[in-house]
Amino acid sequence: MEGIPARARGYAACVALGALLCTLPALPGARTPWWAVALLAALYAGGERFARRRFAGTLHPVLLAGAFLLSPAAAALVPLPGALFSHVERRPFLLRRVWRAAHASLAVWAAARVHAALGGRDAVAGSDLPYALLPAGAAVLVFCAALALLDGGMLALAEGLPLRRACRGLFLRSLAPLAVHGLGGLMMAVLWLSPYGPVAALLVLFPMAVSWWVFAQYHRERAAHQATIRALVQAVDIKDGYTRGHSERVGQASVLIGRELGMDEDMLRFAGILHDVGKLGVPTRLLRKEGPLTPQERRVIELHPEYGHEITRGISFLGEARSAILHHHERIDGKGYPYGLVGSQIPEPARVVAVADAFDAMTSTRSYSRARPVHIALEELRRCAGAQFDPRMVAALAHVIARDGWHPVVTAEEDRPAVPAQSSDDRSEVRR
Repeated sequence: MEGIPARARGYAACVALGALLCTLPALPGARTPWWAVALLAALYAGGERFARRRFAGTLHPVLLAGAFLLSPAAAALVPLPGALFSHVERRPFLLRRVWRAAHASLAVWAAARVHAALGGRDAVAGSDLPYALLPAGAAVLVFCAALALLDGGMLALAEGLPLRRACRGLFLRSLAPLAVHGLGGLMMAVLWLSPYGPVAALLVLFPMAVSWWVFAQYHRERAAHQATIRALVQAVDIKDGYTRGHSERVGQASVLIGRELGMDEDMLRFAGILHDVGKLGVPTRLLRKEGPLTPQERRVIELHPEYGHEITRGISFLGEARSAILHHHERIDGKGYPYGLVGSQIPEPARVVAVADAFDAMTSTRSYSRARPVHIALEELRRCAGAQFDPRMVAALAHVIARDGWHPVVTAEEDRPAVPAQSSDDRSEVRR
């Protein structure tokens, strides 16, 4: 059970016990349609292995069909064989299988309880559409919320993430896909009880497979984008090693600001992560120079936003992120570079990245200064708002940190080579 804290293992055991208690009413003696449970469980188990390997997905329509067709206790049995014998890539294998089975079982049980309480089983049996959509929709919401709450609790205990943020992110990301899967599950349930029988219900999975293939292609394309980003960031880290992790943290802070203001989060993540990619065009001796820079050397350093804009010119998926790379050192009062833009002339993504960049520069330990406390850095940003930074972006960052805290997750190596001098670009992140 290496790598899993004791509190997380205890939480998984409690969830597994809860799932076991939920399935007890379906044991021998109850009027459980075992042939239907066995068929759905076999379909889920076989399809799960194929879906995870081919499409990076899961057969939620089968689980939801079970919630719409069976009693809560019987529906909770459907995911158990497939999850307990599923392929797991990381240790501890048994714990991960038990967790996957238990949390899916509890979520299906909760969905089935809500569906039955709202009269959904009668509506499905009578093919009463569109009324059947109401209890089915409520069951899908409960299913999604249960998965998000259970997984969010595990992330909070195992990785130290804030529970509220983890649950909210999981719920919002999974709601749209599960809504589609819920419709598929409802169609399966209606056809299952129709004169056409279970064989017709299985035909619903074919269009679902097409949708999984489309999503898989999207995820592969997204993975290729991420690989491109990582390669560029690693190149910058190698050249200016002391700032390793800085780009990722700026990307995360940019996303927090953008989320608060309703902006495109993916675009801001790319912009934040790649904001310093232009350093690849700056001589290494200047980036690592000891002592102050001459005016001429400073002018060379200040070309890095334009270098970054040129380096990323051919990467079409970056979109507006390229404007942030070019203008993230502009100032509201027009004293920035490279073009001295003023106020609203500066693209919004660039104003976001400027605040995120300065915030991380102040809250990170450098070879030339210790990290400032978060509240001190925010006070400094507020002091410079209206002159150097956009007040809206500063207020958004302050609000989200006050609510959720600042918990950057950095995958880059944190061991930095000894660099005697400060990075010339970050010496004046917040100019006084």
